[in-house]
Amino acid sequence: MKFSLPAPEDMPTRYRGWHWIKTLWPYLMEYRWRVALALLCLVAAKVASVSMPFLLKYQVDHLSMADNSAIDSQGAAADWWLWFPLGLLLAYGAVRFINVLAGELRDLFFGRVTERAMRRMSLRVFNHLHALSLAFHLNRQTGALQRDIERGTQGISFLMRFLIFNIIPTFLELFFVIGLLLVNYPPVFALITAVAVVVYVVYSVRLTEWRTRYVRQANQMDSTTHARALDSLLNYETVKYFNAEQREASAYDEALAGWEQARRKNRFSLFGLNSGQAFIISLAMAMMLMFAAYYVLSGEMTIGDFTLVNAFMFQLFLPLNFLGFVYREIKASMANIERMFDLLDEKPAVDDDGKQTLQVTQGRVELRDIHFSYQPERDIIRGLDLTLEAGKTLAVVGSSGAGKSTLTKLLFRFYDAQQGVILIDGQNICDVTQSSLRAALGIVPQDAVLFNDTLKNNLLYARESATDEEIETVIRMAHLQTLIEQCPQGLDTLVGERGLKLSGGEKQRIAIARMLLKKPAIMVFDEATSSLDSRTERGIMQAIREVSAGHTTLIIAHRLSTVVDADSIAVLDQGQLAEQGTHASLLARQGLYARLWAAQQHHSNAEED
Repeated sequence: MKFSLPAPEDMPTRYRGWHWIKTLWPYLMEYRWRVALALLCLVAAKVASVSMPFLLKYQVDHLSMADNSAIDSQGAAADWWLWFPLGLLLAYGAVRFINVLAGELRDLFFGRVTERAMRRMSLRVFNHLHALSLAFHLNRQTGALQRDIERGTQGISFLMRFLIFNIIPTFLELFFVIGLLLVNYPPVFALITAVAVVVYVVYSVRLTEWRTRYVRQANQMDSTTHARALDSLLNYETVKYFNAEQREASAYDEALAGWEQARRKNRFSLFGLNSGQAFIISLAMAMMLMFAAYYVLSGEMTIGDFTLVNAFMFQLFLPLNFLGFVYREIKASMANIERMFDLLDEKPAVDDDGKQTLQVTQGRVELRDIHFSYQPERDIIRGLDLTLEAGKTLAVVGSSGAGKSTLTKLLFRFYDAQQGVILIDGQNICDVTQSSLRAALGIVPQDAVLFNDTLKNNLLYARESATDEEIETVIRMAHLQTLIEQCPQGLDTLVGERGLKLSGGEKQRIAIARMLLKKPAIMVFDEATSSLDSRTERGIMQAIREVSAGHTTLIIAHRLSTVVDADSIAVLDQGQLAEQGTHASLLARQGLYARLWAAQQHHSNAEED
C-alpha cells in the first residue's frame, strides 16, 4: 500500500479563507455580554501595558535627579523628591497588576464562550454525521473521521481565543505605541516601528501561506495513520487468524513514513519562517537602540527616554514575535477545521423532506415499479412490484445478489429508489419524516452488533422508557432466560465490544428481544439466521414464528427451510420478481424456487452424510 502526499490544489478550498467566522459568529453572540466584558478587559490591559514604559521613564529620570538632590541635602524638599519616585514605583506595580488581572478576567469571561462554541460545533457535527446516508458511512474511515473532528474542535477554540485576544490587541497596542512615539519623540522611532511591523507582517503572511500546504499534508497523513491503526485493531482477530502482524506493522510503518515526510517539510518551512521573523525584529531593535543612544548623547533625550524606548521595543516586538506564532497556529487551526467543515458540507443522499408523520393503521406495504442501483452501470432491482399484506408474513428469497437485502435499505430509506414508490398503508415513505418511518419499523439484522454495555442497556436501546416487566416479557419471547441465568451478573453483564463476548445465536436473540421491545408495527428479519448453525437456527426461527404471529412481517432469507411457513414467498432473480406463492404452490410449479429448494436439500443431505 503506497501513501503519497496530496497536492495542494487537491485540498479543500471553501474554508481556506476566513469564511469560518460566519459559521462561528452565532456562537459568539450567544454570550454577547461576556464577549463585551472580555473586550473591555482587553482594552484595559492594553492601556495599562502602554502606560508602564512611561512610568518606568519617570522613575529613571526622577531617581537620577533625586540622587543629585540628596547630595545637595536640601532638607524637606529632598525628602519629598525621594518619596515621589517611590510613588511611581508603587504605581508601576499597581499598573502591572491591573494588566495581569485584566488579562485573567478576560480569559474568565471568554472561556465560557469558547467552551460553548466547541460543545455546539461538536454536537452539530455529531448530529450531521448521523443524518448522513448509509453511502457516506460505508466509505468512511472511522479513525480518520474521529481525528478530523478532534482536531477541528480544538482548532475552533484556538481560533476564537487567539484571534480576539492576540491579533486584535497586538495591533491595538501597535497603534498606541506608534502614536505615542510620534507625539513624544523624533519621527524616526515611529518610522522604524511602522516599517518593521509592515515588513514583519508581509513576510509572515507570505511564508505562512506557503507552509500551510505542509500543515495540511501532515494533518492528512496523521489521519491516515490513525485510521490504519484503528482499522487493524478493530480487526484484531482477523490479523491473528492470518498471522498478519508483520504485514500490518509494515503497512502502519509505511503510513508513518508518509507522516514523517510531511512533518519534515513542515519543520523546514517553520525554520525559514522563524529565522526571517527573528532577523526583522533584531534589526529593528538594533536600529532603535542606536538612534536612542545617539539622542541621549546629543542631549535631546534623557536616560529615562532611552529606557522607555527600550521598554517599548521589548513590550512591542516580543508580542509581535508571538503574533507570528499565533498567525501560524491560526492558519494551522484553519487547516484543521477545513475537514470538519467539509463534513458539514456533506449532503445526505436521502433528504428528510417529508412534512407528514407516518400513520400506520394496518401495516400494509406496497412496492410499485421499484428501480434501484448503487452504481449506474449495475442495476440491483429492476421494475419490482411486491405487496406485503397487513398481519401477514412475506418471505423474500433468491440467490446471492438478487437484491433481497437491498429491499430493507430502501424500506428504511437508507437509500431512495431511482424510480417507483414504496407505500405503507397508502402513504409514500418519501412524503413522511424518516423519524416516524423508522419508528414504525423494527429489524433483526444478519449481523446483530451490540454496544459495549450491559445486556439490559442493549435491550433498552430500543425504548429507554420500557419497564422491567416489559423487559422480562421480551426475554421470554426471545428465549433469553437461559443466557440471563448463566451470567453471574444477569442483565448487568457486559457484552464486550460489538457483543463479542456472546455467541452468534445469543446476539440474534438479543436483537429479537430488542426489536420486540420497540413494539414496531412492521417487523423485518434480514437473513437473521444465515450465519448460525442448524440447531441454533431452528431455535431462532421458532422464536421468530412466535413473535411475528399476527404482525406484518418481512423475512429476507437465503435458507429456504426457514420460510416454509410464510404466508407468501417471493422469489427474486436479478432484481426482478420471478415467482410468488406459498411453499407448496411454488414447489408444484417446478420453477426457480423448486430448483433452489432441491439444490439446498441436496447440500443439506451431503453435509449430513
